[in-house]
Amino acid sequence: MRMTPRLIDSLYVEAMLLADEARAYFDDQGREERGALDPLLRVSFSCESLKVTTRLMHLVAWLLTERALDAGEMPPGHMSDAARRLGETAPSDETLIARLPDMAGKLIAASQELYARVARLAESALIEEPQPSPARGLMSRLERAF
Repeated sequence: MRMTPRLIDSLYVEAMLLADEARAYFDDQGREERGALDPLLRVSFSCESLKVTTRLMHLVAWLLTERALDAGEMPPGHMSDAARRLGETAPSDETLIARLPDMAGKLIAASQELYARVARLAESALIEEPQPSPARGLMSRLERAF
């Protein structure tokens, strides 16, 4: 199933807004809240903030690749290349998240949920990737040329 440009744009905006919210939290309020935690939990808090960032950056990179594909800047076969697939991320420990400040837990959960949604879409696109039509390819090249 190919995703529509509108869906790609919507997911991209959602990922960027969540990335901005996470950055603002982990740079300001989260830093203060982290300081109040015991030392081992502080390290875990920092690791989870990196996991959130990694998840979101993988999403943004994959969605930008999808945009390039839809714009005709990449041939369709490139999405099946392992380097173009949605990157793997480390799972978060739910029992640990329960011990972190509420806002940190909410951001972690939101990043996991968004990543899971996009991963399902990416997987279904990979499984159901249609074979490109030579006629459509020619029409697409003509449209871009004129």
